[in-house]
Amino acid sequence: MIKKLFCIDDDPTTLMLIKMVTEKASFAKEVVTASNGREALDYYQNLAAQPAEQKANYPQLIFLDLNMPFMNGWEFLDEFVRDWYQLFPDTKVVILSSSANPVDKEKAKQYPIIIGYISKPITADLLKMLVKK
Repeated sequence: MIKKLFCIDDDPTTLMLIKMVTEKASFAKEVVTASNGREALDYYQNLAAQPAEQKANYPQLIFLDLNMPFMNGWEFLDEFVRDWYQLFPDTKVVILSSSANPVDKEKAKQYPIIIGYISKPITADLLKMLVKK
């Protein structure tokens, strides 16, 4: 079971579904959410300012949507890898997308923190597959 999962998606229905499915599958103890990349980076900035024991409880896994307003998933990844990954080095990312765009799948290979690219909606079977990874 993952201690903390971070879901970054602009669709409230997707966020609610992820929370429900992860709870039912006992996949994560805690789920935190953000509605775009900027909000997610603000979360990490606030987390970095916390005492060490609180900072140590950072999300182990991020479910990341690519198409979001304000700051999309690629922009988030670029800034996270450049500015925050060294503080949160065990973080892994799974791209959640409503389209199986081959260009996006190829681009995802450029980021060593991405461990998967799966299509929405998330299901308990997909979570089981991720646990095996």
